[in-house]
Amino acid sequence: MKVKIISKIIIAAIALVASAACQYDKAPAPSYNPDAERPYVIASQGTFSNTTTNALLTAENLSGGVIGMEQGLVNDGASYWVFWGDKYLYGLTYNQGNAGTTRSYVMNDDYTLSARSAEYAVRRFTTVGTYKNYVMTTSTGDGPKEFADANGYLPKSILISLLNVEDETYTTNNTLEEQYLAENFLGNGEFVTLAGLLQVGSKLYSAAVPMGLSQYGVKAGGGKWIREGFEDLIKTEAGGSGSGSYKEGELQWTQYPDECWVAIFDDETMSQKRLIKSDKISYAAGRNKSQYYQMIWTDDKGDTYVFSPSYARTMSDERQRTTLPAGVVRIKSGTEEFDDTYYVNLEALSDGLSFQRTWHIGGSKFLMLMYDTILEPGKSVVANRLAIFDAEAQTFNYVDGLPASESISGFGNAPYVEGGKAYIDVTTSDSYPAIYVIDTATATATKGLEVQATKLSAIGRLMPYNRQ
Repeated sequence: MKVKIISKIIIAAIALVASAACQYDKAPAPSYNPDAERPYVIASQGTFSNTTTNALLTAENLSGGVIGMEQGLVNDGASYWVFWGDKYLYGLTYNQGNAGTTRSYVMNDDYTLSARSAEYAVRRFTTVGTYKNYVMTTSTGDGPKEFADANGYLPKSILISLLNVEDETYTTNNTLEEQYLAENFLGNGEFVTLAGLLQVGSKLYSAAVPMGLSQYGVKAGGGKWIREGFEDLIKTEAGGSGSGSYKEGELQWTQYPDECWVAIFDDETMSQKRLIKSDKISYAAGRNKSQYYQMIWTDDKGDTYVFSPSYARTMSDERQRTTLPAGVVRIKSGTEEFDDTYYVNLEALSDGLSFQRTWHIGGSKFLMLMYDTILEPGKSVVANRLAIFDAEAQTFNYVDGLPASESISGFGNAPYVEGGKAYIDVTTSDSYPAIYVIDTATATATKGLEVQATKLSAIGRLMPYNRQ
């Protein structure tokens, strides 16, 4: 990204980089009034003079003004930032190569930030959420070698990571007895990955996304899970790259693109589940590389809404391409079934466009990160517009007042919501990133706090740790 940088910012950045050589345990005191209302916390990244530094910043308000990175808490950065209420902030980082470790942060009584003592080597994850006293992550990977079939193929397993926020402990389901297989999860032979982790009452909800047949699944039962007419989709050699890579003998991507499944687990172990299905929408997951974004959210009345962007429309083979438009269904509060009376075709409201992400922003309203063009196979799309959908009123409005969509290069992990306003980090290609304040009643945005950095990743609030 090309950003105009004035000389004093370069000097400040160099000083910040130098201080990073000795990892801070505590940030320097902020310049604002320490008796003011507790500050906001912003995860920022600055690349100056070919050197990248990550810092957690604090600010009294988000409505306007400019802040730099000079007084931020220097850290290793994160793959994903998660606020656990207003008490802890977790910087989750894949434990791959020298990517760094996961740490958590708190607000001190003097309104400075500190890193807590525990560090964790968190394994790869594709979705993130919170449940009770945990920050949770899951992914799907190879199961235990003890479960290998006669060909030596390993079944896919759901890999769970649990960060206990109070005890500062990290556990996984690594033992053989704790393994929870992702194979034949839905009863159709395919393995799944999970998208989103949402606490509803005492239960844990997640979208189960069918991924096709693994090598193990193709061979299971003498090939009984291969749909008639789909045999030619089995890979004859390994190929692809990144999240699209595949092995010889796999049937990549689902044979059932016109279904949406939600798994309801009893607790964080995921050992007991109930499955519910809707044929009104495709699977409920936003996709970006290896990440599967949450599309299940509970509103203020306790109703759970399940969104599908119909990402399966991008599949190259017509048999694996959904015929269903992007839409939303509902699970009424107090039930564990889809509400047959509720369905909204979101494309009919959005000029035919789909979305990459959704977030609940109060009441029955949801903020949606929209694509700039229609989803089609082989077509490049960019998520650079925001819209607000009112699930109860069934209204949809694009947000006015944001920077020009062609200049937007990214948004934060999630908006922060309070007082009928949604605050979201917006990074652009022609200026410093800024917090934009969205009036959820009018779907209008105004520019708020500008941060002299190159990228913002998350925003939230923390209460002083010892006052809770």
